[in-house]
Amino acid sequence: MKTPFVSSTGITNSSESIRIQERLAIFLALIAGCIDATGLIQWKTYVSFMSGNTTSLGVAISTGKSEIIITSITVIVCFLLGIYVGTCLSLWKKIKNQILTFYIVSGILVFYTIIVYFYNINNFLSIAIVGFSMGMMNTIVTSVGNQKVNTDFVTGTLNSLARNTAMLTMTNDKVEKEAYKSNAVHLLLLWIGFLSGAFIAPFLLDYFGKWTLMIPALLLMVCGIMISKINAKN
Repeated sequence: MKTPFVSSTGITNSSESIRIQERLAIFLALIAGCIDATGLIQWKTYVSFMSGNTTSLGVAISTGKSEIIITSITVIVCFLLGIYVGTCLSLWKKIKNQILTFYIVSGILVFYTIIVYFYNINNFLSIAIVGFSMGMMNTIVTSVGNQKVNTDFVTGTLNSLARNTAMLTMTNDKVEKEAYKSNAVHLLLLWIGFLSGAFIAPFLLDYFGKWTLMIPALLLMVCGIMISKINAKN
């Protein structure tokens, strides 16, 4: 349980860094929930929930709905590409601290928002761009302490939450109880973060319209700057 861990942001696994990882994961989950809900409202497609898109793809193939087939394949492939690129960046030894992913995702969203404000962009292209960004964002925080987490989708989060809660109730070891309790709390907060992001998305769309994705983009940029300062102190 005490094995040191270095996250993709360059933060090592100590009590203080675990708290930072937890807050960062919740913050990213909130952003992901907001973007995913925005995609669902605007394009009737999840840009981070690939289980739902896979189900939609299967049904569309069965019923011959070509538009849904193309949409689902587009977002799934681009999401996978985003994870691939983000993971490659996190493993690239020339990059000391993997803050670059924050700026890339933020930059993509900023560029997309500016372009879509002045020009009409095809829905498939919008889904591809945002889906790719969400895939990359999923690689920023992959663990909180020793607990694996996903900030972009909650099926795995809820599964891990239920498993840790079950192990918490079944074990009599005090150390294990504390570990399972900590994991369960982290995962619950992560789920609440995603839910909160989805909740605020309709309000942001009503108020900001085409500029909505600029909000999570700027938040990601600010977050990257803050993590850079933390890493510099360490």
